[in-house]
Amino acid sequence: MNNNQEIILQAENLSRYFGGVKAVDGVSFSLRRNEVLGVIGPNGSGKTTLANLLTGFVKPSKGKVIFEGNDITGSPPYKVADLGIARSFQMVKPFYQLPAFKNLNVALLSPRVRRLAGGRYGDRDAMAKDLLEEVGFERDSWVISHQAASLPHGYLKRLELAKCMALQPEVIVLDELFSGLSLAEVASLVPVIEKLVHQGKTLVMIEHRLKELFRIADRVIVLNFGQKIAEGEPAQVMEDPQVKGAYLGSEAEE
Repeated sequence: MNNNQEIILQAENLSRYFGGVKAVDGVSFSLRRNEVLGVIGPNGSGKTTLANLLTGFVKPSKGKVIFEGNDITGSPPYKVADLGIARSFQMVKPFYQLPAFKNLNVALLSPRVRRLAGGRYGDRDAMAKDLLEEVGFERDSWVISHQAASLPHGYLKRLELAKCMALQPEVIVLDELFSGLSLAEVASLVPVIEKLVHQGKTLVMIEHRLKELFRIADRVIVLNFGQKIAEGEPAQVMEDPQVKGAYLGSEAEE
């Protein structure tokens, strides 16, 4: 990652309060194009709330979200997605009764995809199957055409990623994509993520799987009790005494 690359996304003093609870409290950071930014911290530190603030699922109590130079603070999720920020969910949210490849239709039929395709949609089923193959579905196997309800958890996680990719976004926010996956499943997903970066995508990855995340992240920020307590390269952050005390003391032993 080149530090001279343009800043594509900024959080400025971003905060969200639920009653007296400060879920996110004055968090600021910049994300550069083609960068992989990791977001880590203990349970309850505000990671998913931060993802929700960036993608419009929660409105901030104060602060701003700037995307490609434009203030998108408080924009609804469909507008944020249309602008070019896609996100996955920690708890998978497929259309359970639809075949796996049909789950991509909402993104593939979106105004954004149509604009990028010059007003033409093309063969959506073929596009969906191509995307699923990119994330690890076997094109000729049963999994690609069976109901999402019948898919193992590992495939549902891949489906989450494929739905993001279908939108052809500039930024993808991944909320614990690796959670619930075996070591082998995670290892097979890492090259998919690396390929996205090589294609010019910019990623924000919220993760508990630190070893795997640190292999691919250019930089990480650490949250604790809603506040950013550290930021930097993975190795640098791991040596921060505040981080060790708040988070890595137990995680590093795993």
